[in-house]
Amino acid sequence: MARQPCRFPQARNPERGSGVFRLTVRNSMAHLDSEVKEECLREDLKFYFMNPCEKYRARHQIPWKLGLQILKIVMVTAQLVRFGLSNQLVVAFKEDNTVAFKHLFLKGYSGIDEDDYSCSVYTQEDAYESIFFAINQYHRLKDITLGTLGYGENEDHRIGLKVCKQHYKKGTTFPSNETLSIDSNIEIDCVHLDLEAFSRNPQDWKNSSFFRLDFYRLLKVEISFQLKGIDLQTIHYRELPDCYVFQNTITFDNKAHSGKIKIYFDSDANIEECKDLNILGSTQKNTEYVLVFDAFVIVICLASLILCTRSIVLALRLRKRFLNFFLEKYKRRVCDADRWEFINGWYVLVIISDLMTIIGSILKMEIKAKNLTNYDLCSILLGTSTLFVWVGVIRYLGYFQAYNVLILTMQASLPKVLRFCACAGMIYLGYTFCGWIVLGPYHDKFQNLNTVAECLFSLVNGDDMFATFAQIQQKSVLVWLFSRLYLYSFISLFIYMILSLFIALITDSYDTIKKFQQNGFPETDLQEFLKECSSKGQYQNESSSFLSCICCLRRKGSSDHLMLIN
Repeated sequence: MARQPCRFPQARNPERGSGVFRLTVRNSMAHLDSEVKEECLREDLKFYFMNPCEKYRARHQIPWKLGLQILKIVMVTAQLVRFGLSNQLVVAFKEDNTVAFKHLFLKGYSGIDEDDYSCSVYTQEDAYESIFFAINQYHRLKDITLGTLGYGENEDHRIGLKVCKQHYKKGTTFPSNETLSIDSNIEIDCVHLDLEAFSRNPQDWKNSSFFRLDFYRLLKVEISFQLKGIDLQTIHYRELPDCYVFQNTITFDNKAHSGKIKIYFDSDANIEECKDLNILGSTQKNTEYVLVFDAFVIVICLASLILCTRSIVLALRLRKRFLNFFLEKYKRRVCDADRWEFINGWYVLVIISDLMTIIGSILKMEIKAKNLTNYDLCSILLGTSTLFVWVGVIRYLGYFQAYNVLILTMQASLPKVLRFCACAGMIYLGYTFCGWIVLGPYHDKFQNLNTVAECLFSLVNGDDMFATFAQIQQKSVLVWLFSRLYLYSFISLFIYMILSLFIALITDSYDTIKKFQQNGFPETDLQEFLKECSSKGQYQNESSSFLSCICCLRRKGSSDHLMLIN
């Protein structure tokens, strides 16, 4: 409806009337300008808080960001699946070689590790045989191995074995007389056995004084060597093979001096660039296709990053306009919750995901081209970015009221849950320290703090309860009784009380959200401002595009601020 022009009565005094007329016109123009600015701000705010479908119905604006995000989900997921299948080959090759090395270099290895070590020996003869067996197997490697293995250089750029022994400097022990005389200073002696030494004197190295061990002084013997291998299984999947360097260490641990020497085998595999690859077939062409696909993913993520960053910048400008207008008209500041309404957390999540995907894709391209070999960092970046991408799908489900309950319930219950977990965590830490110090000597699951925390967390979830009760050693009646009191009290407290209260907090938030959805959410200053629109019929369902927050109501008697953001 057209605005009617203003009419003013004619003044009797020309000079005085003209001044009043100019003042009145100036005030009227200022008032009209203020109304126009307010109306423009209101319409801009309404449009900003619309979902893509509402924006299209209102201004026929094509939701480019929505289409781009859907395309990005498909592309990033396909990229991750492709990289995951390739990474599986790397993990399988490392694990298979580690198992093969244990069977090759450990005498009497059964195929199953004993606790955290591979195997053990109990006599001096078995200890000598195990040491000599590992050295002989290294010498005969090319004649006995089934893999594509070769000798590698150690840190001294020498090919061969490095054998080191640690022992106390000197001492004598007489267990029958309960006497001990020992120098606690530790000496380390090392010897290098290269392939030439094996070829010249096949058995003479065994008779050297270095291998005459005083077991009462011996702490450990360490055999280290490098092997190189090529992963040829990747060729069957039309990928370039990787070259590996295995840093192997065999440790004979006698620090406990308990009559049992534990044998540890550690293999650290590093991937290196193959110096000369000459592979015929379609492998090279397939690699080029994958690199082009990764480059396209980078372009998609870069476009998404630019669009989301632009949206955040525009939102900050719009917030500044609203804050200045609200302060000028109503002479008070907008509450913090309304300020945060303009910061779209989903856009921040998308920006972080895009950055991680771009960096991860660049690393993946370098790995594919065999210029880099850092699979772990690339896996973390691509895996986390894909997680964020799929979590971001919840944003679009949140446009529907039935699916929005999960988001609102999580946001409403998060502050209460965090405060509750902080209190429950103190009790949990107390049980962790208590179980470690009391039950550690009598139970395998309580030997260190890490395993104690994992064991207690499993008990809270109802896992492995009977085994935890049954494995306690009944060497001390007092400790056995304490373990029963400890376990029963922990399970009763955390499962029947703390876990029930934890669920009750979330249920209470869920009931509050359901009630708000039925009766309407409390309105904030921002929503009240948007309701004062003269053309309410121009847009439909505007008020459902974003939700309110209770903290703006300035309630008394409650410290819980419920933020409800769409």
